Amino acid sequence: MTTRVAMWSGPRNISTAMMRSFGSRSDTVVADEPLYAHYLAVTGLDHPGRDAVLASQPNRWQDVAAALTGPPPGGAAVHYQKHMAHHLLPGMGRSWLGALTHAFLIRDPAHVVASYARVRGEPALADLGFPQQAELFRAFGGPVVDAADVLRDPAAVLGRLCAALGLDFDPAMLHWPPGPRATDGVWAPHWYAAVRASTGFAPYDPAPVEVPDRLRPLVEAAQPFYDELAAHRL
Repeated sequence: MTTRVAMWSGPRNISTAMMRSFGSRSDTVVADEPLYAHYLAVTGLDHPGRDAVLASQPNRWQDVAAALTGPPPGGAAVHYQKHMAHHLLPGMGRSWLGALTHAFLIRDPAHVVASYARVRGEPALADLGFPQQAELFRAFGGPVVDAADVLRDPAAVLGRLCAALGLDFDPAMLHWPPGPRATDGVWAPHWYAAVRASTGFAPYDPAPVEVPDRLRPLVEAAQPFYDELAAHRL
């Protein structure tokens, strides 16, 4: 039996570090944002490395769904799928998602918005993944972890997450060698510099964030979705 873990995150989170963590397990193979090419193809958005992303992955969600619900590469016992929740577009079918074990990585909206605004300008609510996470949680449930909690105590939170997923905790999840991975998406040179230099989870930073006044309504719009999932965090 393969455990197919669909970890749904929004942008400007610790999702790539979580992928590194699970990728350090000897029983796990990882997939890096497998719906990204479909998302770009449908939305027409001009992200860094767009052409390379479109060439590197299936552009049809149906093909992605078949791969993610089929035999995992190498017959691994755990297929960890790092998903951006906003890649789940309204026109995509949902029935295939029932074959996955869902989990959710959340982060305080003020931190997400402040960080996103520094790198991508003017985000909309749909860009942040909060409504999509809530949709998936309502439909399928699954364990919820908050990025701040992971950074405060990685061993404890990852231990609870593994238990909720029916997996044994592996201490190898706490540390990894620096550098790129063959499983990194082709967009990694644009976004993964910090993770490629890392050897584990960064220390938790309790400093408050400054949200531009023009984006405070966006934080307020995202907050109810975050609060809904945060009430269930491990």
